[in-house]
Amino acid sequence: MHIAVTGATGFVGKRLCGQLLREGHTVIALSRSAERAKGLLDTGITCLSWGTNDDTAWKSALGSVEAVIHLAGESVAGERWSPEFKRRIHDSRVLPTRALVEAIGQQRTKPSVLLCASAVGYYGDRKDETLTEESLPGSDFLARTCVEWEAEAQRAETFGLRVARMRIGIVLGAGGALEKMLYPLPIPLSPFKLGFGGAMGSGRQWFPWIHLDDVVGIFVYALKTPGLFGPVNLTAPNPVTNAAFAQTLGRVLHRPAFAPIPAFLLRAMVGEFAETLLGGQRVLPTVAQREGYRFRFETLEAALRTLLDSPEPPRSEPPRPA
Repeated sequence: MHIAVTGATGFVGKRLCGQLLREGHTVIALSRSAERAKGLLDTGITCLSWGTNDDTAWKSALGSVEAVIHLAGESVAGERWSPEFKRRIHDSRVLPTRALVEAIGQQRTKPSVLLCASAVGYYGDRKDETLTEESLPGSDFLARTCVEWEAEAQRAETFGLRVARMRIGIVLGAGGALEKMLYPLPIPLSPFKLGFGGAMGSGRQWFPWIHLDDVVGIFVYALKTPGLFGPVNLTAPNPVTNAAFAQTLGRVLHRPAFAPIPAFLLRAMVGEFAETLLGGQRVLPTVAQREGYRFRFETLEAALRTLLDSPEPPRSEPPRPA
């Protein structure tokens, strides 16, 4: 299959492009800098610069691919949330998606499928409510951004594409969110590894995690699964609370996790973004499981042990009878 991927140099994009290449697909990476992308991605991947302007090469490439995977977007944890940074978060999702769909519509031969990243932030902070793809959106900044983002992607359906809006949870991999949790301060010391880790705020908020391998796995599975369209939650089938996450991480590291980060301290450190960290979503991957996707990592402890190279502790044998 010939596939175009935006956001190919990102945390998910690099792993996904490599997997697609290993499976024999032809990959075209659309990046803000083709030269930079060539230095970051596997050889064999064609790299083109793209943007919202009138460049022709990337637009023409869309007429030769069978599928488009759209991952581009500014990291919400990139810096403190100022009005300017919030605008960048919004515009980096909504405007490129609009430009991409418009370019698809201009092609004589169009791709058959668009897999567009979204986020579980679509649901807002929903306390203990169990959320599926049928649940309504929230009303905060990230939720409103996701609603607009998905609406732009959904316009591709008018051109005959199968569109899946991939609502991605907190992705655990080598780097990314897990690294930020282990090293939250601008020093090379990890509170969790020192035994001073803990939950954020009350710890009661739900933590919709997923292993990076399963994010990649669902994207690849969605390319060839007609039943995967509309909203698709990319979260593990067993969400945990933030307190349970902290306890599990401490156990995997063989360290205690008894020092929660107070809510007021989070707000002082990261501003408005703290409300996202202190809220949560109990999201289930109903559509992916219904369509037959089998998760590699269903439990948090198994996922963390793989990522942190921590073996299962030996079990003590019961005493043998004399």
